[in-house]
Amino acid sequence: MEVFIAAYGTLGFAPCFFDASLAPGMEKIALFGIKQDDVIVPTHAALQLETGRWTSKLGDFEDISHASVEAVNGPIYGKVVCFLQRPRQPKTS
Repeated sequence: MEVFIAAYGTLGFAPCFFDASLAPGMEKIALFGIKQDDVIVPTHAALQLETGRWTSKLGDFEDISHASVEAVNGPIYGKVVCFLQRPRQPKTS
């Protein structure tokens, strides 16, 4: 998981000690993982939209939008391990 946190860090994301609530002006990511032995294996990332909803890419399928970050918790993606955030980037056309 530390490698994923470092990779997102190169894009300006830093760990935050908050929950899934909307933080105005901030872009938030939830990193998911499954514990195998004593290691947490990264499995998924979800991005919080400006509306507070979350978006996820499920494999080869379309992106989905979900009201809560926990909506994709389960045996395939595991559960949220940590949140990262950065100031929301201006939209480009």
